[in-house]
Amino acid sequence: MNEAIKNMLTRRSCKSFKSDAVSEEIIDQIIEAGLYAPSGMNRQESIIIAVTDKAVRDKLSKLNAKYDWAKRPDPFYNAPVVLCVLASRNIHTTVEDGSLVMENLMLAAHSLGLGSCWIHRAKEVFEDPEGIEILEKLGISADEYVGVGNCVIGYPDKMNTADKPRKENRVYKI
Repeated sequence: MNEAIKNMLTRRSCKSFKSDAVSEEIIDQIIEAGLYAPSGMNRQESIIIAVTDKAVRDKLSKLNAKYDWAKRPDPFYNAPVVLCVLASRNIHTTVEDGSLVMENLMLAAHSLGLGSCWIHRAKEVFEDPEGIEILEKLGISADEYVGVGNCVIGYPDKMNTADKPRKENRVYKI
């Protein structure tokens, strides 16, 4: 089977990470894959905030938990790296462009032997005063960008490898 397709068919969300650090080289490879995601009219308007500093990571986790209906103590599942994807508010493909970046990040992480998971609530986090403060320190305007998702990555502690069957009757051919 083609390796790219195999990667797509075997990637699963990881919800239990080891606290082991991920090398900057591996993080950079994953980010590069994210930057090559398709975008509407090739505008390349999405941005990635790579968080490896534990204090900032923990602050983002706490902020995320504030908006988490399940009230998990750490919605990032102990992952040591958070790649926050934001997209321009000024284009009509904001969510789509950011979502494509997220998918590329998760597939790249899987291809490099890491676990990943899409964590929602990036929109709420970066509209919160504490989230806006983080953006401002980086020179990013919350008026120009909206959070699309948080891609948490790291070495899996436990990995879901179960192959759930695909639902039937989802393809129509003409």
